[in-house]
Amino acid sequence: MALVKDDLLRDTFRLVWFTMVDRVTGIYKTTRWHGEEVRSFVPHPLPPAEPPIQLDSHAQEMLARAMAALGQLSIAGDMVPSTDWFLYGFARKEALASSQIEGTQATLQDVLTLEAGAEAQRPRDVREVCNYIKAVEYARAEMARAAGLPISVRLLCEAHRLLMEGCSDKLPGEIRRSQNWIGGSRPGNAHFVPPPADCLADALSSLEKWIHAASDLPTLVRVALAHAQFETIHPFLDGNGRVGRMLIALLIEHWLQVAGSLLYISVAFKQRQGEYYARLDAVRLRGDWEGWIIFFLSCVVAAVSDAVAAIQRLFALTTADVVRVTTAKKTTVAAIRLVQLLPRHPVMTIKLAENLLNVSKPTAGKAVEVLCRCGVLKQTNQDRRNRVYAYSDYLAVLSADTSP
Repeated sequence: MALVKDDLLRDTFRLVWFTMVDRVTGIYKTTRWHGEEVRSFVPHPLPPAEPPIQLDSHAQEMLARAMAALGQLSIAGDMVPSTDWFLYGFARKEALASSQIEGTQATLQDVLTLEAGAEAQRPRDVREVCNYIKAVEYARAEMARAAGLPISVRLLCEAHRLLMEGCSDKLPGEIRRSQNWIGGSRPGNAHFVPPPADCLADALSSLEKWIHAASDLPTLVRVALAHAQFETIHPFLDGNGRVGRMLIALLIEHWLQVAGSLLYISVAFKQRQGEYYARLDAVRLRGDWEGWIIFFLSCVVAAVSDAVAAIQRLFALTTADVVRVTTAKKTTVAAIRLVQLLPRHPVMTIKLAENLLNVSKPTAGKAVEVLCRCGVLKQTNQDRRNRVYAYSDYLAVLSADTSP
């Protein structure tokens, strides 16, 4: 995944201009932590003011490109037989990249191996990624239910509880009751100190009301503002970055009716991680909302471009492989059914094939054998009793740009 060089150059030059127009985006509140004086940053409610957001011609161009790209993503998803094929893989790619930004060392193969019921390496890291997937799926299901929770503090708290389950004892599902910080060993030497705990209720309430209020700002700009504001508030003791990036997908799905899980924007953030953090810092320190918005939009364009290309490659691959298995000598009905299930189960075991096809172990084993003979599946371990197989060509496309 790569941004157009001209965009990077123009973005760099715009940074100089934007930092010349300082905007106050919050206040510092002095508190004490273990006897030490601490300056915590409390952001002003959205939308930015004094001056309000100013989208110049470059920003407008990036916005148009990002919206057009999302349209292309929606069309690409509609053109394939089952969007679920890609929602499954792309949701896991987003979960993995978002977790890797926070230091997780798991790979996509690790995650899919565990989901297939086999033993995976780095089990704790894999569990964090699987929890992320569970949290997003919960939130999407709630938003889709007629009586479900809307995007709200309650919804994000429940998503946070699922995210932290079995991985952290730092108040999973609860708004923090103490001071946290980013960088450094304590608030006194931290890189950034979010609002103190007694300011969180008002800050989160304001953000929730703004999300559900009418606005003249373009939708993607609102998504960018909401993510930055959530990250600045930092309402949990752990997991704020991951919940904040979940919020991006949920808002895109809610406001734009585009499957947010098709957009793995965290891959773009991860590739430009230093700038990602610097842009958020520039909002807090200089009020450079415009610089952050342009960066965010450029990441949307890059992520969509990559996702559309991946959809096309994966569709071509799966179509060819179905034909290969269907026309193979000594193929079986079970093998033909199994190859059609691989996009949702790209790591396979005999036991999983048994369950998916509802057939006997010998029949499942024969189906896997046919797929191996056709070069579709490849064994990934040396265990003769508990063999694990991977749809390697599919995973090669899906796992691009996800190395820890």
